[in-house]
Amino acid sequence: MSTSWTDLPLFPLQTVLFPDGLLQLKVFEARYLDLMSRCLRNQSPFGVVCIQQGSEVRSDADASASFESIGVLAQVLDVDAEGPGILKVRCQGGQRIQVGQPRQLADGLWVAPADLLDADDVTAVPTELSPCAQALGHAIESLAEQDQHPFIQPHRLHDAGWVANRWCEILPISLAAKQKLMALDAPAIRLKLVDDYLRGKGVL
Repeated sequence: MSTSWTDLPLFPLQTVLFPDGLLQLKVFEARYLDLMSRCLRNQSPFGVVCIQQGSEVRSDADASASFESIGVLAQVLDVDAEGPGILKVRCQGGQRIQVGQPRQLADGLWVAPADLLDADDVTAVPTELSPCAQALGHAIESLAEQDQHPFIQPHRLHDAGWVANRWCEILPISLAAKQKLMALDAPAIRLKLVDDYLRGKGVL
């Protein structure tokens, strides 16, 4: 995989994608239908960035849109046609990226220079934070009983970064808080902040 791009295609969303996270999209705009087709054909990634200002759907306000400067690569896993001109797309989050100044192409697609950031080191869950990992395991089992499977397997409950990221995806916290947690370089610190939140809410 390339470590830098001159014009990485971007998919701005009102959500924060985390590395190894599952992203499910309903795509109907021509600019993104074309993007998904290219990504599938070339097995190439695109960048997911959280919107600071603007809309997910193209509008006259597109020119004033602004996005977070740290995003995550996404790789298309599979595509299903929901109807004429509508695709259901499943993607997986990859490594984080540092995004430069975006520009908009004639078809409305945003592109930007981007550099790949280091992946989280695989860090064992510290003993004092093991209840946090155990609680996630219980949550996964409970969701599975309801036929909900929000996480891509394998489930790495021993990995501090993986556990922290999965909690961040399902916790009812603001987009700004999720963005800050995703951007943190140290997975053990990310997990500690999640643990503090869960204890504060009486979950642990």
